[in-house]
Amino acid sequence: MTQIDIAGQVAVITGGAQGIGLAAAQALSSAGARTALWDMDGQLAGRAAADLGSDAAGFTVDVTDEAAIAAALADTEAALGPVSILVNSAGIAGPNATVAEYDSAAWRQVIDINLNGTFYVNKALVPGMIERGYGRICNIASIAGKEGNPNASAYSASKAAVIALTKSLGKELAGQDIAVNCVTPAAAKTRIFDQMKQEHIDYMLSKIPRNRFLQLDEAANMIAWIVSPQNSFTTGAVFDLSGGRATY
Repeated sequence: MTQIDIAGQVAVITGGAQGIGLAAAQALSSAGARTALWDMDGQLAGRAAADLGSDAAGFTVDVTDEAAIAAALADTEAALGPVSILVNSAGIAGPNATVAEYDSAAWRQVIDINLNGTFYVNKALVPGMIERGYGRICNIASIAGKEGNPNASAYSASKAAVIALTKSLGKELAGQDIAVNCVTPAAAKTRIFDQMKQEHIDYMLSKIPRNRFLQLDEAANMIAWIVSPQNSFTTGAVFDLSGGRATY
């Protein structure tokens, strides 16, 4: 059986203090990586990193702030070494409302964190991967980016754009040993549910043929393979984690 081995590699996980980001960090740590948890909640990131052990560190990072990203990258590489793995998991759901009623400030915030933040972090970390001739990137999109969820236009639009960004960057770097892929999870029970109305949560569950929510370890296992050396050919791809909701 093929074993995922990323011993000695350094992974940055944005939104790494909780949810899918934390699950991915745990999986990568178990596979031997040194992990940097970047999160707006620096205290939570620090506690999560402490649980992972001495080869992990937590950093307070606002992914919408390019200067903060640059500083965090310098601190990460000083503490752990050159970064070869990136998992972009930082994101918010935003409010549930129709397009006609959607708050414009909330729209900008969702786009800024989910899309622009993913762009800024990729922009900052890709040059080092190019210089060293190796890298693995997994951007966390959503099934909403494939199908569009009603009353979640900003979230759906931001995640659709993350899918397109992934495909574009994957093609740009295809001539090198740098793979850029994304996953499109269905809903998982994380703190992001706190931002949603119950009727929207019920709607999402009703669309999943497996009739249950995604488990965090299921997402983490797929992400761990995507950012491993074993994924040496596929790039610019979208990996489905929708429980049968989308099969394309």
